[in-house]
Amino acid sequence: MTRLVLYLVASLVLALGAAWLIAMPGTVSIEVANYRLEPGLGTSIALILGLIVVSILVWAIIRRVIEAPGRLARHTERKKQAAGVEALSDGLIALQAGEYSKARMLARDARAKLPGNSAAQLLEARAELALGDLPSAREHYRALISDPKTALAALAGLYEQANTQNRPKAALTFARKAVMLAPSLDWASNAVFNDLAARGAWADALEMSISLPARTKAQKEAKKRRQGVLETALAHAIEDTEPEAALNHAQAALRSIPNFVPAALIAARIHINRGDTRKASWLLTKVWRATHHRDVATLYAHVTPGSSALERLKRMKTLVEADATSEPAAAMTLARAAIDAHEWSLARNALAPYSADAPTQTICTLMAEIEEGQSGDQGKARAWLARAITAPRDPVWTADGITADQWAPTSPITGQLDAFEWKVPVSAHRPAAIAPDGHAQLPGASAAIEAIANEPKTISAEPATAKPNGAGEATPPR
Repeated sequence: MTRLVLYLVASLVLALGAAWLIAMPGTVSIEVANYRLEPGLGTSIALILGLIVVSILVWAIIRRVIEAPGRLARHTERKKQAAGVEALSDGLIALQAGEYSKARMLARDARAKLPGNSAAQLLEARAELALGDLPSAREHYRALISDPKTALAALAGLYEQANTQNRPKAALTFARKAVMLAPSLDWASNAVFNDLAARGAWADALEMSISLPARTKAQKEAKKRRQGVLETALAHAIEDTEPEAALNHAQAALRSIPNFVPAALIAARIHINRGDTRKASWLLTKVWRATHHRDVATLYAHVTPGSSALERLKRMKTLVEADATSEPAAAMTLARAAIDAHEWSLARNALAPYSADAPTQTICTLMAEIEEGQSGDQGKARAWLARAITAPRDPVWTADGITADQWAPTSPITGQLDAFEWKVPVSAHRPAAIAPDGHAQLPGASAAIEAIANEPKTISAEPATAKPNGAGEATPPR
């Protein structure tokens, strides 16, 4: 309705304007050759306006005719670009779907229709890499490196290609170049960081870890733990040569990862070597209460270097006796100290809650020592050692299926940082046996059984003679 009203008003105004123009008084004299025209003023103005309109229309027609070839060329180019974009889109879909040959064909079609398009060239390179045409892929990636917009994508492709060809040095080179362009790039920073960790360049790895951004809560927690592990690795590497610096690193690790056993053991050993047994005892007690880790209790017993077996047993009892009935590690470390002190009954009582039902390998070997040491009953000792072969494993430092007596910063198989965990291994790589120092260790239970079997079968009527209280003196274990 509004449009109709406006149309009527506009028409009325135009009609009134035309009528007013034609009715305008006055004449215009025009002489051409022997002709003379004297139209009215309004008519003349109307004719002039009409001539202008006709001229504009004629010029518009002429211009469209002149511009027709260019307009047709632009239309063709737009259709070509649209087809190129469609080919590029279809190529990306084909690449994601695993149709690599189709993706390469579409990428080449897109490059033909979109000259200089880096995305099409990158798509072709990715498709060729997936097809195994590594030389062609490498040429495309090297061409893309020169463009700042595609340099990172090209380096990522070259890195993947180098890994596919098992060229770790080349892959690392590409990762380092990418880190220089974008330090927070995950794949590149992880590759460079893992190389530093695998080479044991702990200081450089720590510096790089500090510089990496952490946005989410999970990333911040992972970064904090990674730095704690690196601090521990640094302390572990220089513990013997630079104990003061090692202590600082170990304490920094404990601030990042409270009660981290490897860092606590390093710090405690340094305190012991400096004669600061009070700090060592306090730290080990704190970590023991949080972790009930066997190595912590063992080192606690040796806080005073050169102490006798009875003194070590006394210290051990103050630490673990309250936990012996609820924590297997407490019972085993208490039994170990009691065996060293020839307190056989105490050792047997400590293991009693765990020796009847599915005892572990360490408990079996400790019971074998108790039977051999307390009564000289080699038959019972052999029986316990035989059980140790098939007994459940004890917790041990484990990484990628490999077990170790001591924690290490990286896996010996993959080089991954923080791979070692204190847990029961899935499969037994090393059967249980008794080491020369009397501690339950992992190999050769069968050899131990054979050694006992080859001994004389007579059993002495005399009870085993206890060693002097000073027997078994030892320095703090590593």
